[in-house]
Amino acid sequence: MSKLDELYRLHRLLDGRRTGLSRAALIGEHGFARSTLARLLAELRDTFGAPLVHDRERGGYRYDTADGHHALPGLWFTPKELLALVTLEQLLAHVEPGLLDGHLRPLRERIDQLLAGRRLGAGEIARRIRILGMASRRKDPRHFQAVAHAVLQRTRLRIGYYNRERDEAGTREISPQRLVHYRDNWYLDAWCHTKKGLRSFAVECIRAVEPLSKAAKAVPHATLDRELGSSYGIFAGPPVATAVLRFTPKRARWVAEESWHPRQQGRWLEDGRYELRLPYSDDRELLMDILKYGPDVEVDAPQTLRETVEKLLESATRQYRRGVAAGSGFGNDGE
Repeated sequence: MSKLDELYRLHRLLDGRRTGLSRAALIGEHGFARSTLARLLAELRDTFGAPLVHDRERGGYRYDTADGHHALPGLWFTPKELLALVTLEQLLAHVEPGLLDGHLRPLRERIDQLLAGRRLGAGEIARRIRILGMASRRKDPRHFQAVAHAVLQRTRLRIGYYNRERDEAGTREISPQRLVHYRDNWYLDAWCHTKKGLRSFAVECIRAVEPLSKAAKAVPHATLDRELGSSYGIFAGPPVATAVLRFTPKRARWVAEESWHPRQQGRWLEDGRYELRLPYSDDRELLMDILKYGPDVEVDAPQTLRETVEKLLESATRQYRRGVAAGSGFGNDGE
């Protein structure tokens, strides 16, 4: 039996008792070793703050409370579970700094006490686990919390929303369905009553939130996955084509291990290249990912996607050539 199990067993024996338990009874009747018992009693009192007293008039050890009960929050966690929990809290703090500080601070302080009592080094987690975010966009925490509340409580919202693509703002009434954390940013999948369909909203583009008393429209999870999760990236809609990408042997060593989409298909080619097939409905995000690989990827199909990539690369080449012709290259300052 682990020390944690022994500690919890002792706590169960003491919790709620009106009369005390003698040291002799704990050793003889309940099987605690003498040295172990002394350590467990000290840990209950000093580490977990239990109001443990030795009351000779009432027969021995008891909790000095009105009803003899005392709760030990977090005591049921094993050391590995505690470390996993505080690591998860650390991850959440990096995913959205400050988002839940007010809600999680009491739990974090209690966990730190437990970790310190077991010499597990809670402070080391922040120093030993490094989480790097990239291109995370700023959002109003109040809007996020209102959205998250509506998602869980299944209520509607009226939101003010800014559409970057069209550079315009408007008002929508929505039934939130689920929150999605994707590429270091948050998105809200919702039924839009204004547009009469499912939409994904970037949370940082929500400019105002008004909770409504109406119940949210229920959309089956299978429908959400089919309409909003079956194609590549964050853009909604069922797939309209399958992209066939072929990566150079060097880049293939990385891409072959990567998950781009749940329904992707990959295979090694005889010349050492790697072929990746992806369903997509909107090519905007897919194009950005293709272009970042430069000469290490070739679009084999469909032809329309291949031609779009070719045009974008030609446009980029012309832009750089114009820059060189105009003398805007690096190292020209002061010339």
